[in-house]
Amino acid sequence: MFAERVLSGMRPTGALHLGHYHGVLKNWVKLQGEYPCLFFVADWHALTTNYDNPQGIEQASWDMVVDWLAAGVDPEQATIFIQSKVPEHAELHLLMSMMTPLGWLERVPTYKDQQEKLAGKDLTTYGFLGYPLLMSADILIYRADKVPVGEDQIPHVEFTRELARRFNHMYGREPGFAEKVEAALARLNSKNRRSFNDLRKRFQESGDKEAVARGKALLAENEALTHDERERLAGHLEGTGKMILVEPGYLLTPESKMPGLDGQKMSKSYHNTITLRETPEEVTRKVRTMPTDPQRARRTDPGDPARCPVWQLHQVYTDETTRTALGEGCRTAGIGCLECKQPVIDGILRELAPMRERAQAYTDDPARLRAIVEAGCDKARALAQDTMRDVRSAMGLNYR
Repeated sequence: MFAERVLSGMRPTGALHLGHYHGVLKNWVKLQGEYPCLFFVADWHALTTNYDNPQGIEQASWDMVVDWLAAGVDPEQATIFIQSKVPEHAELHLLMSMMTPLGWLERVPTYKDQQEKLAGKDLTTYGFLGYPLLMSADILIYRADKVPVGEDQIPHVEFTRELARRFNHMYGREPGFAEKVEAALARLNSKNRRSFNDLRKRFQESGDKEAVARGKALLAENEALTHDERERLAGHLEGTGKMILVEPGYLLTPESKMPGLDGQKMSKSYHNTITLRETPEEVTRKVRTMPTDPQRARRTDPGDPARCPVWQLHQVYTDETTRTALGEGCRTAGIGCLECKQPVIDGILRELAPMRERAQAYTDDPARLRAIVEAGCDKARALAQDTMRDVRSAMGLNYR
């Protein structure tokens, strides 16, 4: 059976900010200690909307990798690579485009959402229509079984699962598949064979997913089976062909609670961000000039923390004791707004200090950065080539 593997990527869109850190990167740092992880720069995806102005993508990609490393992504634990440096992504995308129904692409929820949000952009291109298929190829090329996503991205994972199922059904039924399944079953002892057939029946008749998990565990533990026999029986268990591509699951990432400097969600489009390599002077300036409770026009006016954008940052950067004291001081006009902002400034600076230090090591030594990415691309490509060998063989494109 295939190994556990996490895959995630980001478009290179410029300097990353605290919203990216709290929404994505902290989770990546946690996951890299729990699973084999692959994290990639989705530079081809950047072209789906910036096809007419690609000049900044390369530099933005290097800057983004520095931000990842600064945030604590560890190249000794995770594989870091650039999508376009692994051309097998494009090959799998092309081959899968031959069997992907057009209606499947048109029904992806973000297709129409993005068209509306980017109404001023000509998005009548195949690249934009087909970007969900490229996302699926990114996942399937590594047989990743875990994809960390926000709730709004779950449909993309479901779309990928459907594609993997369709691919396995169409191309996994190699000549003599039924006979090879019977031969593999004969290699199980009678007890395991009965258990496997019972589990298959439970899944086929009632869709019991626990039966699939138990059936795959039974196969994984059986040393009498070859790798190919396990994959054939896994496909037989689920009613498809040989399991060539893995149906991924998702790891739901909690929505980022990081507010922007104006109280809205932190986003470059709102111009309300603090970047991961912001200088202490700039952090201090940005927080000190944040809007506060509009009804607190003078120092002597009592305020209401609930109406103040700064209070949202206190939920992230100060403890409950501090918040209690500051909330009382605000409501009684016992403190001024600058005094209230200082603990937030201190908290952000504490968080950013080790990031700036880590980033400096890579900005001072670009060759070290490129070596990390080059090694990651080599590792990723080896995995991708393994998958493509099986895909080409299943589709009759071996040409030996």
